[in-house]
Amino acid sequence: MNKYAKITLDGLIYNNPTFKLVLGTCATLAMSTSALNSFGMGLSVTVVLLLSNIIISLMRKIIPNTVRIPAFIVIIATMVTILRMVLEKYIPSLYDAMGVFLPLIVVNCIILGRAEAFASKHPVLDSAIDGVATGLGFTIAITIIGIIREFLGSGSFFGMTVMNFKIGFFSNSAGAFFVFGICIALFVLIVDQIEKSRRAKKSRMLRVPVVEQISEDKEA
Repeated sequence: MNKYAKITLDGLIYNNPTFKLVLGTCATLAMSTSALNSFGMGLSVTVVLLLSNIIISLMRKIIPNTVRIPAFIVIIATMVTILRMVLEKYIPSLYDAMGVFLPLIVVNCIILGRAEAFASKHPVLDSAIDGVATGLGFTIAITIIGIIREFLGSGSFFGMTVMNFKIGFFSNSAGAFFVFGICIALFVLIVDQIEKSRRAKKSRMLRVPVVEQISEDKEA
């Protein structure tokens, strides 16, 4: 597996910021009332992650270590401000729906964490791929939660009514925590099973040459 594939899989699956690292929980719970809001928040975080990772990576050798966190926050805040102006101008409905959680992207643990753990230590291309992969991992996770909560709580799918049966529990904060917890449990279970299968397959592949070598030695 090359490094770019590894970075991508880490962001999407093995270090998924929502289901694996449990970062950005406030935004996840608050914005997952509907699939559309969830998707919008996910894409917004992805854009900020990509741009901030690229800029921080470009400036990683000139930012003094003693002020790196304040510098990262200034860069991220600039990206969020630009995003706010774009959304307010072109997608006002999403801008209004995100409300206070849009400016709070500045202190989102996912973005600051990737800036500190990855972008400040790796080249631009690697950092860009990490930003996109991590952002998409967050987008997929929060959208899944949003789809479940919207479907069960409102009987709709991306704003389109599909059934009249509704469970109000899933529209409130308790329902958000419940769905979030179930999704994390299922994600961890599935990933663990995939990892076990992969390790078992790798182990069988390593044992085959050994068995063949023993057979050849006996024949000799």
